[in-house]
Amino acid sequence: MADFTIGVDLGGTNLRAAAVKPDGALLEEFRISTDAAAGREKVVDDIVAGIVEVREGHAGERLIGVGVGVPGLILLEKGIVITAPNLPGWEQYPLRDALENKLGCPVVLENDANAAALGEVWIGAGRDVEDLVLLTLGTGIGGGVIIGGQVLHGHEGMAGELGHITVEPHEGYLCGCGNRGCLEAQASATAIARMANEAADAGRSPVLAGLRREEGKLNALLVEKAARSGDREASQIYERMGEALGRGLAALVNIFNFPLYLLAGGVVAGWDLFAPAMLAEVKKRSITYRQSHTRIEKAQLGNQSGLFGAAHLPILHGAAKLRESR
Repeated sequence: MADFTIGVDLGGTNLRAAAVKPDGALLEEFRISTDAAAGREKVVDDIVAGIVEVREGHAGERLIGVGVGVPGLILLEKGIVITAPNLPGWEQYPLRDALENKLGCPVVLENDANAAALGEVWIGAGRDVEDLVLLTLGTGIGGGVIIGGQVLHGHEGMAGELGHITVEPHEGYLCGCGNRGCLEAQASATAIARMANEAADAGRSPVLAGLRREEGKLNALLVEKAARSGDREASQIYERMGEALGRGLAALVNIFNFPLYLLAGGVVAGWDLFAPAMLAEVKKRSITYRQSHTRIEKAQLGNQSGLFGAAHLPILHGAAKLRESR
């Protein structure tokens, strides 16, 4: 009987589930939009529906377990989501127990960025290192820190909230966490859309204003489209985003001195638009970067890093339990 796991990548915008073999081979995938506005129970029902759909396609095989990457703070031992800023109403929610009760199989939770980092270490760009930092650039910005091949969790599982490093203390945007000027508030897809709307409102970019009229609202993909069409304001938005990202990365390089820093998530599609400003900022602000062979690269698995990492969680969890029993 063949074995497989199911990984779930729960984002503020998209929800995906996939069946994956223990060697990392993707069997099939389920994807829908995350209906966060409909409330927590609707999202949980959608997670269950996705898992069931994927599981039914492999009825003759053994499901090892389900791993779920969640965009928020988690009490890992209890399986409780403490808070998820981009998922309103998820405070102190026992997600693991809720899913296990509905599915009747083991469920392992992990922060989504930690899951993405695990995916890259498992079968992605981090296969040749044991220490790395990964930033996920999407609706928000998550962070995962891998030391010696293991996720840095901190004493309650809340380490690695790198998206909430302050990079603009004086005039930064308000973040969903309550702080102002967080990396997430300055360099995520949400931040790009916010800056674009400001430019359109102020009349600085007829191109962005036109795209907003056509599409109903602006998002990072439309801003990228405008930048690639030659719109200077859209290009400057990506440059400002890159500078903020560079300030955050410089701090991380100075703190950890790891060999590899990876960027994942949908915003990475605009790499050529923001990377020059980002790398220039890192070089300016980090003596460690200037004096070492530090690599800052795109994650190999793209927006599937978190999906593969989540699928790997039940295998890692099972191995950890085996070690504890010896």
